[in-house]
Formats: sequence, C-alpha cells, structure tokens
Amino acid sequence: MALKSTIFKANLAVADIDHAYYADHNLTLARHPSETDERMMVRLVALGLHAHELQTRCNGDATLAFGAGLSDADDPDVVLTDYTGAKRLWIEVGQPDDKALQKACSKAEAVVVYAFGPTAEVWWRGIETKLTRLDKLQVWRLPHAAMAELTALAERSMQLQATVQEGHLMLTGGAGGSVDLEPIRWK
Repeated sequence: MALKSTIFKANLAVADIDHAYYADHNLTLARHPSETDERMMVRLVALGLHAHELQTRCNGDATLAFGAGLSDADDPDVVLTDYTGAKRLWIEVGQPDDKALQKACSKAEAVVVYAFGPTAEVWWRGIETKLTRLDKLQVWRLPHAAMAELTALAERSMQLQATVQEGHLMLTGGAGGSVDLEPIRWK
C-alpha cells in the first residue's frame, strides 16, 4: 500500500518591499512521503520570493501554486501559470539534472532553481558547464547554515510572515521563530 502525502496549511503574508507587493497567500502543501520538512519549506520560501511576479510578470492575471514536484518529474515544484495556460515561471528546488532543466526551459518563459543542502556546491560544480546555454535559467543557492532554522518553522498549520528587502528574505513563524535568508546567485 502506498503512503499518502501529509497535508500542511500555511497562511503566508508576503511583504516584498523590493517590488512593492503586499498580499496574503493561503496555501496547502502536500508533502510527499519521501520529502523532508526542509525541502517543503524551501518550496514555501521559493513561492514567497517570487510571489511579486503575479503582478510584475503577469499584471495579476495568473495563479502561483505548488506543482506536483516529487510526485511527477515533469511538473515544477512551484509554477506561475497565466490565464491562457502558459507557464510563465517554473521553479525547481534541490539539485535537478541538466536534462530536466533543459526540458523546463523549453516549457516556460523563465526557470529558477533553488539549490540547498550540504552537497549543493558539489552538484553545481558538476552541472555548471552544462547549463551555460540556458538563457532562461537562474540558479540560486540557499545558505546551508539557515536550513535548520527554516525547518524548525514547519508545522501542520503555519502562520508565516515573509518580508523581502534588498534580496533578503526574513521568514517569521507564529511561534516567534524566524530565519533570515540571503540567496546567492550562481547563474
């Protein structure tokens, strides 16, 4: 018998000062049985960092949602889809292979990867030259030191405040815990 996903609910209040975007997002996250809390929270961070693109990229005429992710290799972890059905933004978290990223670049207007974990640098050194021709692709590194604090914010029902300013994300949880993330751009 297959294991079922664990459902998490998050109310994410985004205050993106860099892009003058302020909105609440009521989200449902289905954590795949093989997914860690760390990876699930990185998906949430990615959504918070790109929530402004609902306005800046699509003038509000789109949906920003979690994709099937681990359940379907051909589906992104986070996706911005406009009302015509076009994928305007495709976000992957973790360490995807170059073929998956090439495929994503052929399906979406822009592709972003958020690499995390202790082996991210090794992954990047091995894949960097294979990705140089992908103009639609951005690759970011989330600092490994902040991952434990980020994981500590994971709860089945979360009230989170995401403040984005000067490229930093401050994520504060309902229990008073917080984490400051400064993604580092690799590509």
